[in-house]
Order: sequence, then C-alpha cells, then structure tokens
Amino acid sequence: MHYLVISFTHKNSTMEIREQLSYPNEQNKHECLKKLMSCDSIFESILISTCNRMEVFCNCNNIALATEHIFDMLSKHSGISMEELHERADVFDDSTAIHHIFSVASSLDSMVIGETQIAGQLKDAFRFSFDNGYCGKKLARVMKNAFKCAAKVRNATDISSKPVSIASVAVSKLKSVVDEIKDKKALIIGVGEMSEISAKHLVSAGADVYIMNRTKHKAELLAKACGANVMNFEQLPHAVNGFEIIFTATSSPEPIITDEIIKPRDFNRYWFDLALPRDIQHTPSEKIDLFIIDDLKNIVDENIGHREESSRAAHGIIGRSVVDFFEWLNTLDIEPMIKEIYQKAYLCASNESQRAIEHGYIPKEYEEQAKKMCEQAIKRFLHDTTKKMRSASEDEQPDLLSASVSSMMKDKIEMREGNK
Repeated sequence: MHYLVISFTHKNSTMEIREQLSYPNEQNKHECLKKLMSCDSIFESILISTCNRMEVFCNCNNIALATEHIFDMLSKHSGISMEELHERADVFDDSTAIHHIFSVASSLDSMVIGETQIAGQLKDAFRFSFDNGYCGKKLARVMKNAFKCAAKVRNATDISSKPVSIASVAVSKLKSVVDEIKDKKALIIGVGEMSEISAKHLVSAGADVYIMNRTKHKAELLAKACGANVMNFEQLPHAVNGFEIIFTATSSPEPIITDEIIKPRDFNRYWFDLALPRDIQHTPSEKIDLFIIDDLKNIVDENIGHREESSRAAHGIIGRSVVDFFEWLNTLDIEPMIKEIYQKAYLCASNESQRAIEHGYIPKEYEEQAKKMCEQAIKRFLHDTTKKMRSASEDEQPDLLSASVSSMMKDKIEMREGNK
C-alpha cells in the first residue's frame, strides 16, 4: 500500500492555472472525489482546493496507475494538456508524500511561511472526505499525525509570530497605526504575489477589500480567490480620494498615483507603496501616511533571520515526526500477523490434543488440560520470536518482513498437510 500526493501550488503554477484546476464548491468536490475513487488502484482520497493550492492525497496500491488516472481527470476538468500538468506538478509518494502533508499542516509549504490558515483548510478537506466516505483509516492516520506534528511545531517554535514578506509587514504596520481595520475600505492595486498576500491578510482582518488592475479579468480572479470586490482601473482618481487604505504593487514603469489626482480630505489615509519602481509620487501632507519599501525592509530583514531559525527547528520536528509515523505504521502491520500466528498455533494445539485422545494416548477427561499444556508451550516458544518480529519491524521494510513471515507460515502449513 502506498501514499501519493499530486500538488499544484503557488510554487509551480500561476493563479490562472490554479483557477482552472480548482473545485470551488461542494458539488464539484464530490464529482472530483467520485472520479478519483473510480480508479481500481485508489482506495482513499482527499482533495484540498484553495486559492494557493490544488492537491490530491491518495492511498493506493499502484503509484503509476493512480498518478496517470489523476492527471487524466485533472486534464479533462481543466482543459490543460497532460504534458503541461506533468511538467508543473510536484509528485510525492510514500515517505516524501507524508513529509509533504506534515509540512503543509505545519504551514511550512505556504506562500507566507507560518500562516495558520492552511491548517484549518486541511482539516475541512479531511472532514469533508471522511464524512462522505472517500477516505478511511489509512488517510485518517496520516491526518491525525499531521495535525499532531503541526501542534508540535507551533508549541516548539514561534514561526508564526513574525511576518517575513514586505506585504505581511505592511499589513502588520497598518494594524499598528490604525485602531481597527474591521469594516474599513481598503484598495489593492495590482494582482501579483504582494497584492495577493495583502488582500488575504486584510480580508482576514475584516476589511472591505477592493481589487483594481489594468486587466480586469486578473483582478476578478484575485478577488474571487480572496473574497474581495473588484473596481475598474478607470476609477483610480476617484478611489484615491475615497479610500482610507491603499496598497499598491504594480509593474508600471511610471507612478500611477501623483499629486495631480490627489485631493485633500478630512480623514486620515494610509498608503503602502510596495512597487519598484514606485507607484506613488506624492508630496508629504498631513492627512496621508505613505509607507514605501525602504520603510518596511529593515523589519523584514530582522524577521527573516528569526524565521529561518524557527524554520530549521520546524523542519527537524517534521523529519522526526515522519520517522515516528512510519515506525508506528510498521508496528500496526506486524500485529495482525502475530495474531494470526498465535491463532494458527492454537488451532494446531487443539487438533493435536484431539488426535492424542482419539489414539488413546491420553484419557478423554484430560482433554482440556492437554490443550492448555500445548497452548502454554506455544506461548513460551513464540514469546521471543514475536518480540524479535516487533523489533525487526522497526528497522526492516515491513513489506519484506510480511512476505517472509507469510511464506514461512505457508510452508509450515503445506509441510503439516503433507505429513498427514
């Protein structure tokens, strides 16, 4: 039995690609999971579909067949060729799959390292799949241990405490200068990574967020992904003077906000120019607080050093957790085998006791005592053997051990039957 993950994230795919691959509602997710489970090689599945990632987690018996089935399904769903999907996807199997899932749960695979939103999204995805019968105990074990690993990371490090991107620091700075962000109108100009991070943080803080971009379709994609609204780029002169909060991060070679379109207002405005070259050209004024990249970079540099130290510690915790998980799995694999050995041995004891009585070797009234004596001898004989089996399952490949013991048991049964 194998674990498999097919992953499309911000690391290997554009927002447009992720949008095409997404399953935005429950009905879509049901359809996806049903198609996954239609493959004979796949036994359990979980789908996580967010604005930053579209991933399939599977328990299967044939990695190659399961992988091709998933790519074929995603290609038909998205209209993206199989070749491009293969080129873009990150594919993880067995130990690397478990390591990836643990990393996702611990927020080390997120666009913003340490953000905690993904843990909740992963729990929702697992609960949806489990409650609807698309996954069972195999993936449940993985998820339980993934969340346990994430808790260890949170408790042992403060990886989530200090933002390390310009956009995250900008939002953190905004929170320090504004009493309450909730329900305030905020405008995001641009649709790149910094705009996306800014939008998500502001929406999470309860702001009324609008996305503006020269290409409206791209603004609509980001707004849909973040739960924001869209504003036409032509409304920029009006928006500049109507919003309290503006974040701008475009690729324009020239400033898009200048003194010519800025009008005085009787409320405070907080502007964050995250573009290079700068988007805002403004003569300092009393009611406008303008923050540029240089104002935020020192904070980012300080936090990066701190985050790298926490990240190394977190990766160490994840590595140990993956090892612990497989050692635990190995003990689960060996226990049913040991139970079967004892059951077959006790059956032999019962048969031999019965045979001894039938041949007159012992009186009928001693049948129960004879049986107990045989069972006790078997227990003493198997004690050290099964102890070594449990120990070996922690060091050896459990599949090889399983095959060896199964073969041994089969040989013994055939030998016994041949001697009858």
